[in-house]
Amino acid sequence: MNVIITNEQQAVVAGLDIDVIKSLNGQFDVDELISMFQNFYFGKMILDVTAIKDYKNLSNFQKLSMSLEVDKIILLLPPTDPDSTSNGFLSQLISMGFYNFTTNLEGLQYLYSHPNSYRDVAHIHQLGQIQPAMMTSPTMSGGDTIIMMNSTVILGVKNLTDHTGATTLIYMLKQTLESHGRSVAAIELNKRDFQYFQEKDMYSSNADQFPTEVMKHQDKNIILVDLNDSNQEEACTDVIYLLSPSTIRLNKLMKRDRRIFEKMRGKKIVLCQSMLNQTDINDLEYESKAKFFYNLPPLNERIKNSILTDFLAKLGLLETPSESDGGHAGGLFNLFRGNNE
Repeated sequence: MNVIITNEQQAVVAGLDIDVIKSLNGQFDVDELISMFQNFYFGKMILDVTAIKDYKNLSNFQKLSMSLEVDKIILLLPPTDPDSTSNGFLSQLISMGFYNFTTNLEGLQYLYSHPNSYRDVAHIHQLGQIQPAMMTSPTMSGGDTIIMMNSTVILGVKNLTDHTGATTLIYMLKQTLESHGRSVAAIELNKRDFQYFQEKDMYSSNADQFPTEVMKHQDKNIILVDLNDSNQEEACTDVIYLLSPSTIRLNKLMKRDRRIFEKMRGKKIVLCQSMLNQTDINDLEYESKAKFFYNLPPLNERIKNSILTDFLAKLGLLETPSESDGGHAGGLFNLFRGNNE
């Protein structure tokens, strides 16, 4: 059964032939709607946005997205209002997880039977259409944006070579960041490996739900993302690409794509599980015509690895060693440093 909430567009919704368990007409405070429907079971909610007091204030939709199941809500937008049908307004609705919206009865009928996923609205999700009170953040693939309400940094991690350890590295980075007082969430896309760490604030999602999942954790300083096989690099503030320098993995990578290092030019390639010394790194850079951002040795996930502090400092996520310990960085800090500082 379905819920219908209308105001100025009641006549449009009246043409919709669906079963209705509850119908409201008038203008309501968003908190009032949440209190009525947060624990109310419904199949779909048809919501005429003019029924929300101050509906052009996007914080009202943010409240709805945090309290109700947005995938069950179909928004009816006023067709004569250019503000609420602009790409900027729609883009921010998409960032909150609202993928189903229309301006007419035909659209309501279609979305009721064929609800959108993110893929259906990604072309609307535009960069640069941001409210002054909001902060720009990362772009989704194709130039779309996730709009964050604060200065959360989203760091993507992706394996270039097979089984290079992105998932475990994220776990260790999260622990290192938290030991330095940062609040951190981690999200893996299209897999469910995080559950085996039994660690709080580590979540599994898929590419379609990624914008919504990010919005849930915008209170964190940093969100770490295991990109796996997704193409969501542009949704991140920064991305590191993990490369194992073992002969078999490098040769497998080159067999898949002989132009891989050309394509990766200008990106942050991190040697991972690496036993290379600086001479080896120089040779590999010469052969591949690539520059490596950092060289990480094999690490024990059960202990504190001080090299990760240095690595995170180079990424700009922690203070540099000179700022945090008077500049005395010893041991592995100097042995396993990247060479493009």
